[in-house]
Amino acid sequence: MLPVLILAGGLGTRLGELAATIPKSLLDIAGEPFIFHQLRLLKRNEVEKVFICIGHMGDMIKETVGNGEKFGLNVYYSDDGKELLGTGGAIVNALPMLPDLFMVLYGDSYLDTNYRNIAKAFLYSGKVALMTVYKNQNQYDKSNVIFQHGLVSLYDKHQPNDLMHYIDYGICCFFKTVFKTSFGKKFDLASVLTELSAEGNLAGYEVHNRFFEIGSLQGKADLENYLARIQ
Repeated sequence: MLPVLILAGGLGTRLGELAATIPKSLLDIAGEPFIFHQLRLLKRNEVEKVFICIGHMGDMIKETVGNGEKFGLNVYYSDDGKELLGTGGAIVNALPMLPDLFMVLYGDSYLDTNYRNIAKAFLYSGKVALMTVYKNQNQYDKSNVIFQHGLVSLYDKHQPNDLMHYIDYGICCFFKTVFKTSFGKKFDLASVLTELSAEGNLAGYEVHNRFFEIGSLQGKADLENYLARIQ
């Protein structure tokens, strides 16, 4: 199974006072830190290695999660330092510890799907990267993907159009070489994905379970309701 990189260095500004003193990953969700739910989900999907990119109050995440032993995982950390690097810059900063192929997901997303099938689709795609997509139809957020025949032919979260029925689900797979070109120290992963889609180098894999995110109060409530239903 591919190792997973979690981007957990964000500020959590949309959550206001809730994330003023702790990072989003440690917000209480159904009685425990959100990242505990994430890590158990990854363990159920046979993930063994997890790399966490930390930044804002990152030491609190390290102290809470530790080396991952209590989740049956091996957890490693990459610290952005005092300067926020953006989601893309955080990945570049972590490259020295990463293997040649890896998955990426966001530190505020709960994505209950089959990770092994995603990894297989990536390996068979022949592309340098893969984006999971969900047929959103502007339901949970503005759709931002044109997905056809196993390929993301356009991804653009800044300029969505009426042909975009899908949305970036939140799990991506990469060959490490994607990030060897210099993009600058601080940049957004979305810009890399947009470029890859324009080049025809971004495979797509459709996921049918909805995504959950805790970056907003509504998203937090939706996830807690979902966890209550499945437990």
